[in-house]
Amino acid sequence: MTSALQVTLALLLLAVSAPSLAQPVTAPPTEKVPDTMEARVQACVGCHGQNGRGVENVYFPRLAGKPAGYLYNQLVAFRDGRRKYTPMNYLLAYLPDPFLRKMAEYFAGQNHPTPPPVRPGVSQEILKRGQQLTLQGDLSRQVPACIACHGPELGGREPGIPGLLGLRADYISAQLGAWRYGTRTALGPDCMQLVAAHLTEADVAAASAWLASLPVPANLRPLRQGPTALPLGCGSQIEEKPPQAQNASARRATPQVERGKYLAQAGDCIACHTIPGTRIFSGNRPMPTPFGTLYSPNITPDRETGIGKWNADEFYKMMHTGRGRDGSLLYPAMPFASYTKVTRPDSDAIFAYLKSVPPVRQANKPHELKFPFNNRSLLIGWRTLYFKEGEYQPDKTRSPDWNRGAYLVQGLGHCAMCHTPINALGGSSEAVAFEGGLIPMQNWYAPSLTSNREAGLGDWHTQDIKDLLQTGVSNRGAVYGPMAEVTYNSLQYLTEDDVRAMAVYLKSLPENDSSVADPGNAPLTADSTQMFSEGKRIYDAQCATCHAADGRGKLPHYPPLANNQSIEMKSAVNPIRMVLNGGYPPGTSKNPMPYGMPPFAQSLSDAEVASVVTYIRTAWGNRGAPVSSREANALRAATLE
Repeated sequence: MTSALQVTLALLLLAVSAPSLAQPVTAPPTEKVPDTMEARVQACVGCHGQNGRGVENVYFPRLAGKPAGYLYNQLVAFRDGRRKYTPMNYLLAYLPDPFLRKMAEYFAGQNHPTPPPVRPGVSQEILKRGQQLTLQGDLSRQVPACIACHGPELGGREPGIPGLLGLRADYISAQLGAWRYGTRTALGPDCMQLVAAHLTEADVAAASAWLASLPVPANLRPLRQGPTALPLGCGSQIEEKPPQAQNASARRATPQVERGKYLAQAGDCIACHTIPGTRIFSGNRPMPTPFGTLYSPNITPDRETGIGKWNADEFYKMMHTGRGRDGSLLYPAMPFASYTKVTRPDSDAIFAYLKSVPPVRQANKPHELKFPFNNRSLLIGWRTLYFKEGEYQPDKTRSPDWNRGAYLVQGLGHCAMCHTPINALGGSSEAVAFEGGLIPMQNWYAPSLTSNREAGLGDWHTQDIKDLLQTGVSNRGAVYGPMAEVTYNSLQYLTEDDVRAMAVYLKSLPENDSSVADPGNAPLTADSTQMFSEGKRIYDAQCATCHAADGRGKLPHYPPLANNQSIEMKSAVNPIRMVLNGGYPPGTSKNPMPYGMPPFAQSLSDAEVASVVTYIRTAWGNRGAPVSSREANALRAATLE
């Protein structure tokens, strides 16, 4: 069970300052966020327009009025990576199916006037060819007419076939091209991939131009008629089946297996061993590191490619010593330096659970490491410096809650992997544990948990820490970025007692500001004054609706920016990335339909991003330093995976 640097804890704590909590009577009250889907989908409207009615950018299509089933299928495909558009993959990564279905139903229910069609700059001959393909198809090449599936008025068909009107030619062409080259896929049978494979580039251009030239009839809606014979099998038209009853083996799961499942969730095993949209624990998820790319192994009970031939002793030895079944040294992307603390009974329970999941026959990909890091013998030196073998030993001077929290945080939670500075060798020292740092390859900054100038938790209420970890939002902030994955896959499933124990332990970490520089008040320059002024203009237009003109936010869903330690930190990485990429906190059982922040990468220049981040870092008494356009530009291309 590995846990990559790519997905380990990277806490983006958008924290209210201590003074704000210390003076609840005099602090200005925050407004409540409307309990509506319109408010919850505001992260979408920056690209797709208010209520999904579309925008001028031809590659951000109109969502309003499309069939709910179609929209839902696309949202799931983006979330699970079957459709590739990195900002969408990132935005939807940690949202559950019921919320995506609610989103789809909301946009499907919108009905707004469409803009007039744009006259295409092509010949009448090309338009005639496009009309022929759309209305008649080309049966000699197994290309059915578009109207056969999308309806005689091309308005789409429930539950999952979209309308083709009101789209720009470039967008239609790009989608058909993606089908042709296999970069876009759908649920099988994938009829569109089959159709597009028989189209030429000239066909694509002709059909796109003719469809884009058509006006959209008033009140055009998808067909709602019953089952219709389609010319090809279509996965999007398959009615969703009710969940199957649990099989007998699942119903007879032993207490040890149930316990093992719980512990595997506490260790966030799924995050590294499962590619989204694939079968659980089938492995081969890429884990980029500064030394090359590692691939997680298959840990299903398949006897040839998984752990089907392992026994409990071998599994415990791997967890405890960081050595494989054959004695080979494991790369430390597998957090054995933390998992060594796991007790034998807990290791046995995890192993029992892994042996109970469905086996998957899938060979493991070889790692792609640079020389000399592909030489495992070098790991002996790393282990000498950074690995101390041994189960967790309770501290008899501490409470049971503290010890349970320490066991989870130091062991299965492996929180220190991100919140402790990592050196050039990929190691970290206990002397600087939890003092924060930039996470390699991810370009997120994991704040110090020991400094109250960053995310130190000494002045937090235990309930606020607990809410943040388990729910994803609290009165002190929200989680985004890699930490959202941890809450989504792991922490939301822990018991109230275990999350409270983690909060007790984290709150007890000794304060240490030695590695955190006080940002102070940066001296004003002509450039920074101008950036502040420009940033205020952008903030008032784009941000104040949610975060309030005075930066106090709307708790708990829109975090405050005034007196916010994570905004003021020496590193400006996190606020820059939030402005560029936006995001949703994870959809959890206690917050199943979160409110998101729209991305602004597509609408703000590097200079504008730098200006608005400079403004929020220096307004309302905040003590952060200005940021530059160069910093914004460097993070614009940062990975979102």
